[in-house]
Amino acid sequence: MAETETGATPAPSGRPETPGNPLLPGTLRRIERHAGALASAAVARMDETLPWFRALPADQRSWVMLVAQAGVRSLVEWLRSGGTVAASTEISDEVFAAAPRALARVITLTHTVQLIKVTVDVAEAEVPGFAEPAEHEALIQAILRFSREIAFSAARVYARAAESRGAWDARLQALLVDALLRGDSSDVLASRAAALGWADAPPVAVVVGRSPGGDVTAVLHAVYRAARRARLEVIAGVHGDRLVVVVGGATDPVAAASALGGGFGEGPVVVGPAVPSLDQATESARAALAGFRAAPAWPGAPSPVAADDLLPERALSGDMDARRKLRHDVFGALTRAGSGLLETLDAFFASGGVLESAARELYVHPNTVRYRLRRVAEVTALSPLDGRDAFALRMALTVGRLDPGT
Repeated sequence: MAETETGATPAPSGRPETPGNPLLPGTLRRIERHAGALASAAVARMDETLPWFRALPADQRSWVMLVAQAGVRSLVEWLRSGGTVAASTEISDEVFAAAPRALARVITLTHTVQLIKVTVDVAEAEVPGFAEPAEHEALIQAILRFSREIAFSAARVYARAAESRGAWDARLQALLVDALLRGDSSDVLASRAAALGWADAPPVAVVVGRSPGGDVTAVLHAVYRAARRARLEVIAGVHGDRLVVVVGGATDPVAAASALGGGFGEGPVVVGPAVPSLDQATESARAALAGFRAAPAWPGAPSPVAADDLLPERALSGDMDARRKLRHDVFGALTRAGSGLLETLDAFFASGGVLESAARELYVHPNTVRYRLRRVAEVTALSPLDGRDAFALRMALTVGRLDPGT
């Protein structure tokens, strides 16, 4: 059987064939010779049709040019290999290896899809002109198949970048949570939060509860999903068996913790006091952790519960911040207010909460006792007539008299 001018043996259909590929070698050589021109034409089309591409710095545009050139070369190699699945994956991945990894962080996946579409449009318009007449349709079909492989490869590149970024973010968040719990300096907290892109929307509060267990990534994903629904800024980390969440931008931290409640395991969820910014969040974290340790002493506590609502239990568990708060904010406030408030509370508690008995003890009218008890509630935000508040008031009186000079 006679050979063609290119040296290939005609197939039974009359179409010359080369090993592993139906296209003529001459077609492939012409495409290869014009690879640089094709890449330049693709970049020129990008410049014409994509405004965001025109705004890129020169170095990033050069990265795109490298990718376009590598794409044309890979097309030739792919055609030579016969377009097998294994070759498609290997060659299409090599296209994006031509540019630095930073390109995936600079150009979004949406923009990459636009770049691929422009490049494929140029290839569809230009490359068939290099084909032998009998190969025109086959070459167009090959280009379409190859463009599909390039799109899959781009998705793989961005998926790997997202996974790597997600793992890095998880490590940074764990370090930030550790720094909060250790009470590291505000500079350390600020630098780590900046690396995570934390907006530091005030106020900031720390929420502590039990982790539901299982894969840490799944636990954190549930927290972030709930935070997105509630439109909250959060940083979360699992610390031992505890789930610690830093919440930003919530005017009512307890309500915000309720919105995140599904991400916590069984047991109490304690909310630290709100602070103006993240660099002061150590105070909120310390209170939340102390409240979490003391919460079992109040079986009827709501969940979530504010750490300040657990001041009596925290004081009994040895939390010096709680003792200080009870002494200064409650006992000290009553002392400064004067008007016999301390003496009235003593008599009221000694009488078992009976107004008339307290009035006889103080030699005053029962209405005077009522007035003074209302003043106690105004001064301390704790009502002696409420059983829970009365417990906190009695604890404050005890602490204030045990530590008068501290």
